[in-house]
Amino acid sequence: MNGPGAGPDDPVIVIGSGIAGLTTALALAPLPVLLLTRDCLGEGSSTALAQGGIAASVGADDDAGLHLADTLDAGDGLCDADIAATILDHAVQAIAMLARNGMIFDRDADGTIALGLEAAHSRRRILHAGGDGTGAAITEALARAVRACPSVTVIAGADARRLTMANGRVTGIMVHQAGGMRHIPAWRVVLATGGIGGLFDATTNPVGNYGAGVAMAARAGAVLTDMEFVQFHPTALASNSHPLALISEAVRGEGAILLNDLGQRFMDGTPGKELAPRDVTARAIHAQIKAGRRVFLDARAAIGDRFGSRFPGIARLCAANGIDPARDLIPVQPAAHYHMGGILTDAQGRSSLPGLWAVGECASTGLHGANRLASNSLLEAAVMGMAVARDIRDHRFPRRQPQPRPQLAPTTIAPADPAPVRAVVSRHLGVLRDAEGLDMAIAELLPLALSDRPGADPALVALSVAVFARLRQESRGAHSRTDFPASQPIGTRHSMTLSQIIAAAQGITAPDLVPARSA
Repeated sequence: MNGPGAGPDDPVIVIGSGIAGLTTALALAPLPVLLLTRDCLGEGSSTALAQGGIAASVGADDDAGLHLADTLDAGDGLCDADIAATILDHAVQAIAMLARNGMIFDRDADGTIALGLEAAHSRRRILHAGGDGTGAAITEALARAVRACPSVTVIAGADARRLTMANGRVTGIMVHQAGGMRHIPAWRVVLATGGIGGLFDATTNPVGNYGAGVAMAARAGAVLTDMEFVQFHPTALASNSHPLALISEAVRGEGAILLNDLGQRFMDGTPGKELAPRDVTARAIHAQIKAGRRVFLDARAAIGDRFGSRFPGIARLCAANGIDPARDLIPVQPAAHYHMGGILTDAQGRSSLPGLWAVGECASTGLHGANRLASNSLLEAAVMGMAVARDIRDHRFPRRQPQPRPQLAPTTIAPADPAPVRAVVSRHLGVLRDAEGLDMAIAELLPLALSDRPGADPALVALSVAVFARLRQESRGAHSRTDFPASQPIGTRHSMTLSQIIAAAQGITAPDLVPARSA
């Protein structure tokens, strides 16, 4: 496994054990797979924390076309309609795959699959398990299936830090384990490393999720896209916890309303009210808090004593904070929740680098556009995990004689620490942004991103978000600029490599020395 170069019999390397990594590993069978996870299998992933469920057009009054229309509307002009249609067309296959691997969805009294409603969906199409424990149930089922799959070898406690390259293609990864750094040759690597919520003080994601896969891909030369689009969930439980507990959108789907501390239902005049798109709701709550108000979710009348049975996990989280949702108001605030941007991929999950695929939140397929439709992410991860596996099975080894020696990364690479960047990211890259704050963020993040200190990789990811946000001089979807409140007539996706991002950052911080690039 530690030889000088990759060969045709080397296992596929899958990095990450959320729904994206687990699905990919299972779908690759019988090809040998080496699944690397920083924590124990299934732990430390956003999937395990997902409450809302998985969106799929399986209802009698629903179809993939209606689901696509809702997705495109939420994406605010930046979805790739063809890729979105392809992913949503495979929803039934994804649900069937999960069922084959032991997933049991909630059902109504008549035995049909129970379907919930979430914001910006025109139909009830959200499948749940255990009320609000969908992500945990998916993780448990897929992890159990992976443990039983003879073609998958799991290595826990493995921190992947760098991709190695030769002749423009991937040749392996540098991984840190208890014994130190080692190189694992591979000519097929799948990044399924999750999102970037750990860059923010207020997040619903595991705090260690800083965008490791994005950083590895960027440093290897991969193209990144739409990095500015960070979705803030409107209703995280306001507390001192890290991460913040999530109060699922499904609670509002069951009729809970938003109130401020004056008892005003401030979303009442907004189209969709509490089920308006997430960016709209997050900005409304943010505005209340900035004005000195506190914001609460009121489920007393709509759900009341049914809360504990319908949302048992949320009820437990509330109880731990001294709140009884059947009788008390639930204090809420926006929190970083999902990243629509990431590593640019095509419909097969291929990145711009030969030998590198990306799937799940670290990838940007174009499904979500500027603003993810609720519960589309678990569906995307399952569908794209299967698509990546199909593509890899058809992917022939690039035979060269002799095989090129990889360009090895340093044998000591500092562990990533998001702590040094959280203050600047939270201050300047949050729900509302402006040029002054973005320029300050870029000036602070650039030197750290170019250093070899522990905060370098998180700073690189945060810098990418800031540069993309600075160059997008409009408000669109989850990206809101107070100095550019309107949207441009036509939405355009932006893509850059790391060298272009750094050049743009240098142009912003030292415009007389380096011309600023246009996105």
